Amino acid sequence: VVTSDVLRGARVLVLHMGRDFSFDDCGRAFTCLPAEEPDAPAEAPVCNLDSLLGTVTHRLCVGSPPGVWVCSTDMLLTVPSAPGIDWDGFQGVRVIAVPRSQAYARNHGVYLADEQGLVRDIIYRGTEAQIQQCAGPDGTVPLVCGVVFFSSDAAEQLLATHVIPPLDACTYMGLDSGAPPIQLSLFFDIVLCMAGGMTEEDFVKGGSDASVRSARSVLWTSLRAFPLSMACVPNASYDYMTTAASDHIRSLTLLPGSASHLRFCRTAHSHVDQPWLLEDGSSVTNCLLEGAVRLAAGSVIQHCHLQGPLEIGPGCLLSGLTAGSSPALQGCPLRDVVLQGHHVRLRDLSCRVFTLTGRLDDWQSPAEEATYLNVPWAEFFRRTGIREGDLWDAETPRSSRCLLSARLFPVLHAAEGAELGARRALFFLQGQRKVRRVLLGRQDGSLLPLIRSAVHEGYHEAVLGTLDEVASTADDAGVAARALACIADVLGCMACGEGGLRSGPAANSEWASAFRRLESGDIAGGVRELAAERQKWMSGPALLVRAARHYEGAEQILIRGAVMSSCQFVTVWQVELPPLGHWVQVVCPARLDLSGGWSDPPPITYEHGGAVVDVAVLVDGCRPIGARVRRISEPELRLASLGGTPRGEVVAELVCRELEHLQDYCQPHAPGALLKAAFICTQIVQFPSQKPLRAQLMNSFGGGFEVHTWSKLPHGSGLGTSSILAGAVMASLYRAAGKAASTESLIHAVLHLEQRLTTGGGWQDQVGGLVPGIKIGRSKAQLPLRVEVEKIPVPKGFARTLNDHLLLVYTGKTRLARNLLQDVVRNWYARLPSAVQNADALVSNAEECAQALRQGNLPLVGKCLDRYWQQKKCMAPGCEPLAVGRMMDTLRPYVYGQCLAGAGGGGFLYVLTKAPRQKEALHQILAKTEGLGNFSIHSIEVDTGGFAVEVVGCD
Repeated sequence: VVTSDVLRGARVLVLHMGRDFSFDDCGRAFTCLPAEEPDAPAEAPVCNLDSLLGTVTHRLCVGSPPGVWVCSTDMLLTVPSAPGIDWDGFQGVRVIAVPRSQAYARNHGVYLADEQGLVRDIIYRGTEAQIQQCAGPDGTVPLVCGVVFFSSDAAEQLLATHVIPPLDACTYMGLDSGAPPIQLSLFFDIVLCMAGGMTEEDFVKGGSDASVRSARSVLWTSLRAFPLSMACVPNASYDYMTTAASDHIRSLTLLPGSASHLRFCRTAHSHVDQPWLLEDGSSVTNCLLEGAVRLAAGSVIQHCHLQGPLEIGPGCLLSGLTAGSSPALQGCPLRDVVLQGHHVRLRDLSCRVFTLTGRLDDWQSPAEEATYLNVPWAEFFRRTGIREGDLWDAETPRSSRCLLSARLFPVLHAAEGAELGARRALFFLQGQRKVRRVLLGRQDGSLLPLIRSAVHEGYHEAVLGTLDEVASTADDAGVAARALACIADVLGCMACGEGGLRSGPAANSEWASAFRRLESGDIAGGVRELAAERQKWMSGPALLVRAARHYEGAEQILIRGAVMSSCQFVTVWQVELPPLGHWVQVVCPARLDLSGGWSDPPPITYEHGGAVVDVAVLVDGCRPIGARVRRISEPELRLASLGGTPRGEVVAELVCRELEHLQDYCQPHAPGALLKAAFICTQIVQFPSQKPLRAQLMNSFGGGFEVHTWSKLPHGSGLGTSSILAGAVMASLYRAAGKAASTESLIHAVLHLEQRLTTGGGWQDQVGGLVPGIKIGRSKAQLPLRVEVEKIPVPKGFARTLNDHLLLVYTGKTRLARNLLQDVVRNWYARLPSAVQNADALVSNAEECAQALRQGNLPLVGKCLDRYWQQKKCMAPGCEPLAVGRMMDTLRPYVYGQCLAGAGGGGFLYVLTKAPRQKEALHQILAKTEGLGNFSIHSIEVDTGGFAVEVVGCD
């Protein structure tokens, strides 16, 4: 119950639905605007109600105290983002006004206010002199715009009158008690009684009959004490939605200025086969236009499914026409007409009827002076044989014989529900075309808002069908992968936030057959099998989320296929086979990513293009990552991981004697998976094969191989360890097998290996660790994926300067987020605007960082690092643990810039200090800071030598 206590802190908005509207069966509130809301979470046509709700909620109401807002919906209203309304010391009631010309005000209401902004009177359709009296210094007048605010006190007083006769007759309580109804005007019965220039006698006397006069008397007593102030909002615009077709067409084709929070556009929520046939100054909303539909400037089409060839001239409004109407309109050029389809119900029969009027017709002028279909009535009667008596009864006075009362069409009430249902069906029909257009056209628009709407409104099956069709018929695996990602989004939305995490495993045996088809290159067959399997997983949130994960797994198969194309940039040549038992050793630096990371993982790297600035670095004076390989006489593979250094203890050992020992090479967490994948990718071992492992090794190499790997860096360091280690292993394997590969080949070979391993990483780590010094790697938005590396020439001595100013801080935190990459790829495939803008920003920041390094400009490099960290946080939210944030805050005064290495979430923080050689100073500063835990500081140097492959003998 709305009591005074409830009103005390409540913020209430009442939207008045208004009267019937000639140009929309759903009324002025639900008249669709030629606009889209780019930031809306769900996609839907924008109607006037949405616009007003946004304007009042996010603009007019900001800063207002608790109370009740009342807003009409029979006008178009735009307000600047900061309307500048002063609420200090506000009491009583406030009306909102919009400045308009005196000429416009002749048909509307205006406020007469004093210097303090207190309202003296409300003048409706006043004389020129009355309107002149209301004008401000610039000649405009404050127009009544249908928005009023009642403070809690005023609202409470107004509410109290609903039980006082005769005002109880304005509510259902009074009507149900048998009182005759009273109609009151918000402005002229309720608001006017608070105007300073009103006397009680004039106000009460102004009532149209005794009951209204009695009601006005009660209102005067209850509300008179409240001050009525006015806020006139500069640069706001107001248009009453009149019954003139010309006004309505103009308001839908003349797009408002920047004051609106919406994005107005010529085609809103529409699919148009031939958009070049729509002239500037025309408008199409919630439509499907197939074939050649030519639309002239100054014409509007809404809620229509039309098939060309059609010629729609200027001055037309078409609404509610289905594809079946098109043949009747073909070859019939339209001009200055309003043609509308209406849903009506005749008992149980629902049908569609059509009305036709002229743009220039005045609905309320007497027939002698008026037109119908833009010609005088007499001319219309002469042309058609219809007589005046057919349209109006003999008793109807001549002054009342107008278009509004003419019996031109059956008197039927439009079924608003059916009308809204038809609009919704059309919206999703054009939405399916949009899905195809965006995916097949490789556009950056996000389909997630449309998917959310489709799921919410029960149109998900239609959207899933369209996505299946796109995925199975696309001539490009990249398009098919994005379509599968969209299916995963549909399934995820259907789970409504329940059913567990979206990221996770995707290897349930039920999906294996479909996955095998995709792996073999049969995309259409794979998509069909996925769709058939999907039907079994639709019955609850947990199943839906698991199905979504498997669709993401399927999309990863297609991404792998796309990235495998980079194999063509791997060239290997024969060299002398090292003697049996001689070790081939490769030792590599770590890498620091200075800018651009997250633009290098597939599919971003080949759909958007990537650029990353990397530095090869020694940590505490040494290269921390290495591998060595030697041939052994036994035909087996011995795989060993050493503790931290080339001379370290063996911490894990594995021997593979059969091919099946290698079959888990594609499970990243299986023991030795990276090394097994390396043997397969270097083609030392053929897998799968009919030939047993021992026979393969004996035939080709006269024995097997032993591999040792090590890294001094902790797990999850962010310094690119696993990819650089893969590069070191492949380089040493090639050499031990009597082959050699260039650095460029190794970069692409590691990309290939990580796809086979299914970790799906990017290319920046191996570029950083295998190419010496400071460089920028780039990939174009195309397949096959090729990485090109440019060394960045820096001023003489600058590498030494960097060594003095760069420090590594181990945060003591291990990254826990295993599914970061899945989340990033999901947001990219959904083309979330933030992900697309961030990908652009990553690449441009990388180019800027490269330029800063060429100039030797440390402060500018620092700025790029800081910007890069913000970009990483945008790409993978949650990658800054609290303790790391605290550490960065502590260090901020002493550094030009800082960033967590790699994907973040823990590992190493690298800082570019303002003063040189600050290792000890920073250690003391951090030691005094509470809550940082187990940190350590390490020196780093730019490694200008790079890795080398050495045959080091038996020892």
